[in-house]
Amino acid sequence: MRIFVTGATGWVGSAVVEDLMAEGHEVAGLARSSASAEKLAATGAQVVRGSVEDIEVLRAAAGAVDAVIHTAFNHDWSRFAENCAADKRAIEALGAELEGSERPLIVTSGVALLAPGRLATEADVAPPVTERFPRASEAVVEELRNRGVQATTVRLAPTVHGVGDHGFVPRLAGIARDKGVSAYIGDGRNRWPAVHRLDAARVFCLALDHAADGPFHAVAEQGVAMKDIAEAIARRFDLPLVSKSADEAGEHFGRFAQFVGIDAPTTSDRTRAVLDWKPEQWGLLDDLAKPDYFGA
Repeated sequence: MRIFVTGATGWVGSAVVEDLMAEGHEVAGLARSSASAEKLAATGAQVVRGSVEDIEVLRAAAGAVDAVIHTAFNHDWSRFAENCAADKRAIEALGAELEGSERPLIVTSGVALLAPGRLATEADVAPPVTERFPRASEAVVEELRNRGVQATTVRLAPTVHGVGDHGFVPRLAGIARDKGVSAYIGDGRNRWPAVHRLDAARVFCLALDHAADGPFHAVAEQGVAMKDIAEAIARRFDLPLVSKSADEAGEHFGRFAQFVGIDAPTTSDRTRAVLDWKPEQWGLLDDLAKPDYFGA
């Protein structure tokens, strides 16, 4: 197959490209900078220059392939609403180009807000799009499916880990180093699902042949206790491990406090059964114990 991948040099997208090419697929990847283009070209993939805001570029690329995997998202949290709007337009454009065909579109979403406090499953519906939660990826996918597009979502665990990670756990580590303590909220028993980036990439690739059966959960561990994550950070940087009350959390973690305190256990049982997906990489806490996980 010839497959167009957005976010092709990103944390998850680059692993998706690697997996696809290892299986013998032709890959065209979106690259918005010269550095990204050089990185992508070095893998042997075709470079498509542009960003998720270049609608005509997206449509032209989607029109020339057998499938599309959309992993791109701008994680500048100061512009979250604007980035969600750009993501929505990109998915709509990709879907419009695939409409009337059997070519699949795989879109990235997340599990963190599906069912806070209880075990989330693939049957759970994403929260409605609101001003507080403006990300509309799943809502757009549902609209596309109603128009006959072979679209589905891969929902990522909030912690997609691996050496070189620059996501939520390193952000926690940064706060810990700045504050001089590694903290959790309350008793720290709230849970974050986790998956290694290579295992997550495999879900996207397998989903290409099962777009009608999604959504899918790229979740290897149902939930890792926040206290255990904070303890791993404390051990790595030789910091005190402390609990913060709900009232103290905002001052300590800032805007990140709500996310630190979320309890989001999530199953991937159906994904494993439908895709015959078996996570093969190490777990989050084992990964965090690696000397080079957090860099220097």
